Amino acid sequence: MAFLLVQCHVSSCAFIARHSPLICSSRLQDMRSLFFAARSFSGASSFASRKKGGPLRIHASTIQAGGITISREDVVKEDDPTNNVPDTVFSKLGLHLHRRDDHPLGILKNEIYKYFDEKFSGKYQKFDDLSPIVSVTSNFDDVLVPPDHVSRRYNDTYYINSDTVLRTHTSAHQAEKLREGCTHFLVTGDVYRRDSIDATHYPVFHQMEGFRVFSQAEWEAAGVDGTSFALQDLKETLEGLAKRLFGDVETRWVDTYFPFTNPSLELEIFFQGDWLEVLGCGVTEPAILENNGRAGTVAWAFGLGLERLAMVLFDIPDIRLFWSSDPRFTSQLGIKFKPFSKYPPCYKDISFWINDAFTENNLCEVVRGIAGDLAEEGFNLI
Repeated sequence: MAFLLVQCHVSSCAFIARHSPLICSSRLQDMRSLFFAARSFSGASSFASRKKGGPLRIHASTIQAGGITISREDVVKEDDPTNNVPDTVFSKLGLHLHRRDDHPLGILKNEIYKYFDEKFSGKYQKFDDLSPIVSVTSNFDDVLVPPDHVSRRYNDTYYINSDTVLRTHTSAHQAEKLREGCTHFLVTGDVYRRDSIDATHYPVFHQMEGFRVFSQAEWEAAGVDGTSFALQDLKETLEGLAKRLFGDVETRWVDTYFPFTNPSLELEIFFQGDWLEVLGCGVTEPAILENNGRAGTVAWAFGLGLERLAMVLFDIPDIRLFWSSDPRFTSQLGIKFKPFSKYPPCYKDISFWINDAFTENNLCEVVRGIAGDLAEEGFNLI
């Protein structure tokens, strides 16, 4: 028998402003000022008079994403056993939070764009409206994700059918852009992973992918091998980006593993007394370049989560708030927030038998289809 404890916060996750001093960083102040100006904050009187809203939802059966019209029937297929996309996820397609100039994700994206435009004199091509519906080949095979990798499992990825998924990372467009002849590019978009929902986790979030290709002449002119040349340029570029966003912070590099880069690294910054992971990156595996018409070159790539950085830069305490249209949140953007809840947490205990095919994600999607994104889960299997 399985014993399931679901913790459901039945409040609307409202927030009230707290005009506390900003973090002592001119860059953070600049970012928040951009945010504040973009939202045209109207003051406490209008805040109190505006009607309470709710999370952003799409009720239409068709949406626009990646420049094409996508119907619900294209994505949610109840009669297909290989399909595991719920309506709650379909409703997020086409919202394009990262393309809204007055949204924290859009502001952060544009700030990163400015950095790359200034550093590389406009060489970088930018893509932020590519379709999130991609092939399994593009999402996994083209970036050398092993056939038995956990990320391919139905419990971790949203499959439209056995050959098509909602992209789990913006790297799904890497091979496509290389084949098109791109050598300097940034790809920004919404990505989808079957995950728990709480203050720091959500099944839909936004990533930015950066890529740069070098010719043999470039590293030979520097008198070093291609990998060393690319790695040095990668570190210099991303350390500069971190300082652009967070000010004059201390940085460090941590070795890690990604299937598509070697060596692979994570960049961390020392921020507010602790080390904070900013992004993952590395020198691109030669096979990716060779398979896409770039033999004899080297490249680097990085990927960062926009929500992760925006939560720090704009003092947003809950990842779910990025999707909110509640005026108690949207009218306060640009200042710090103090959370409050109208209702205490409500605990419900459910016990039932399970079989070997049971997964927590399947059950939680059913619960959230009724209760919404504020339902948080805790499991005790007996």
